Amino acid sequence: MSRIAYVNGRYLPRAQAKVSVEDRGYQFADGVYEVCEVRGGCLIDERRHMARLDLSLNELRIARPMSPAALSIVLWETVRRNRVRDGIVYLQITRGVARRDFAFPPADTKASVVVTARSNDLAHLEQLADEGIAVITVPDIRWQRVDIKSVALLPNVLAKQAARDQGAREAWLVDAQGRVTEGASSNAWIVSRDGKLITHPLGRDILAGVTRSVVVNVLKAQGLAFEERAFSVDEAYAAREAFVTSASQTVLPVVSIDGRPVGNGAPGLIAAALRRDYHRHAEVA
Repeated sequence: MSRIAYVNGRYLPRAQAKVSVEDRGYQFADGVYEVCEVRGGCLIDERRHMARLDLSLNELRIARPMSPAALSIVLWETVRRNRVRDGIVYLQITRGVARRDFAFPPADTKASVVVTARSNDLAHLEQLADEGIAVITVPDIRWQRVDIKSVALLPNVLAKQAARDQGAREAWLVDAQGRVTEGASSNAWIVSRDGKLITHPLGRDILAGVTRSVVVNVLKAQGLAFEERAFSVDEAYAAREAFVTSASQTVLPVVSIDGRPVGNGAPGLIAAALRRDYHRHAEVA
């Protein structure tokens, strides 16, 4: 079956789904995106993703292209037409098509909207969770507003490729003070030797991950020892456990950092429990 994409009001076979060469997303990375998990044919945490989308659009002064209800219908219909039960739906909104000029185009320029959906290999993801993943650390060279979920992801691409080149799945980004901010496509967590869960606080230097926010709510509700603070690479090396969170992978244990085993080099109990129970706490629509 041919995959279907939604592009500016039309559902098209992927091979026919195109945007203009003068789309500002292509020319300037002038756009934002969201990725929602699809599980059992349902969208996970759609409300939270749409709230973050609004934040990104507002910060970049891109007008919302349609009502929340209409956009929700497009997401669901794209999932349905692609027969995705377990996977992701990807949404991208750019400032639209206009003559190439760094300044904003005329105010009546219509935003471009693209939505795609694809299935995930759940068995492969569960195998990754059972085995744990390796991460490396690289300098964080991104712009200073990574709280906006912009399509300007070249530093993330380079970091992710550096990880692949070293046989790792993810790269953790490290600021000038030697502190881990987040992963190239995930939020970063450690469990300290005394059992405290630690992740970087929200701010302009990390993305407010939706999966991260659900995990934070779970920790607070269960009264688990938890800190939102920056942690150093050395703290990560010495951690009892480590893991990453993202919409496409929920919770994945980290078993090595820069080739050094985390804890005993096997997935930790806390990460495994958070992964097992995650969908009991997420919003399922």
